[in-house]
Amino acid sequence: MAATNNEVWQSATVAAVTDVAAGIRRIELEPSAPKHAEPGSHIDLMVTINGEQEKRSYSVVESIDGGSTLAISVFKAPVSRGGSVFMHTLKLGDTLRITQPLQNFPLRVGAARYVLLAGGIGITAIMNMAAVLRNVKADYTLVYAGRSRAAMAYLQDLQEIHGARLRVHVDDEGSALDVNSLVGGIDPGTELYMCGPIRLMDAVRRGWTERELAVPDLRYETFGNSGWYDPEEFLVRIPRLGVEATVGPGRSMLEALEDAGVDMMFDCRKGECGLCEVRILDLDGAVDHRDVFYSDRQHHAKEKMCCCVSRAVSSATGSRTEASRSGAPAVVTIDVS
Repeated sequence: MAATNNEVWQSATVAAVTDVAAGIRRIELEPSAPKHAEPGSHIDLMVTINGEQEKRSYSVVESIDGGSTLAISVFKAPVSRGGSVFMHTLKLGDTLRITQPLQNFPLRVGAARYVLLAGGIGITAIMNMAAVLRNVKADYTLVYAGRSRAAMAYLQDLQEIHGARLRVHVDDEGSALDVNSLVGGIDPGTELYMCGPIRLMDAVRRGWTERELAVPDLRYETFGNSGWYDPEEFLVRIPRLGVEATVGPGRSMLEALEDAGVDMMFDCRKGECGLCEVRILDLDGAVDHRDVFYSDRQHHAKEKMCCCVSRAVSSATGSRTEASRSGAPAVVTIDVS
C-alpha cells in the first residue's frame, strides 16, 4: 500500500509542545513552505540520534490554516530506536527539517458507510479522517481502543466532537475490543480505515478475509514498531558479501545492514511496500514478522522477510526460555537482491 512520493524538504519551527496522554506529546510545527495536509497524510522529518541524522515518519493529526501549522503526536516508545526520544526533547523555537505532507493513506469521500479503527497511538492517523467525515455528514463510526484512558490521546476531545459515533474500548476497564464482533457487524459496502498495532490489524485482516468482504474496502496505515514478541538482539549474516551485523533491540535489520555498507532497496520503512525484502537462507530461531505486505501463507513459509520492520527471535516458538539457557542470540542468514 505504500506509494512513492516526491519529497519536498523544508525547515520548520516548533510552535507549541503539549502532553496529550501518558507518554504522548503533541508537537505543532510551522513549516517554511506551508501546504495543507489532507486526511491520512504524514510528514517525514530528520531526527538526531547519536550525532547522526535519520529519517522518521509521523501522521499529521491536524492541519491548521491551510498547513501553516502542522500538528503531530509522538509516543515515547519504551524500546525506541531513538526517534521518539529525540522528538520528546523538542522545545518551543527549535527548528528541524521536514517534508511537505505526503500521502499514502487517502480517505475516499463518498462511500455509503465508514468504520474508522484506531488502536493506541494509531489515533494520530485517524483523527483527521473522523473530522472530515463529520463535516461532510457521512455515516461513520469511530472505534478507539487502548490499554487505559490515561494512555489514549485526545480521548476527551473526541468524545465531545463525535458523541455517539465514538465507541471506546479500554483494556483495563474490561471492555477490550472484540475484533470478531466488530468485523462481523460490518455491512458489505462499508469502508474500514485502521491504524494500530500489528496484532490488531492482523486480526482485522483475517476476519475481513473470512467474511469475504471486498479487499479494496479495507485500508490501513502501519507504524511498524509492534510485533508478536519483544525485540531482542540478533545476528544477521550475508555469506555472499562476507557481512555479519548485530541488530540491537532499538534498531532495524535494514539500519544495521546499511551501517555495514550493504546497498539496500527500500521505500516505506513500515513493512508495507516489500521493497526491502530479503531471502532467508538459514535461521537459528524464528522470524517475528511485523509487516503487512506478506500473506499468512508467506509468513509461515519462512522464506522471506521485510527487513525494515521484521526481526529474528531466539527460539522457534518465540519463547526466551530455551534461548536463556545458553544466552545465544538468534541468527538469520540471508541474501539480498
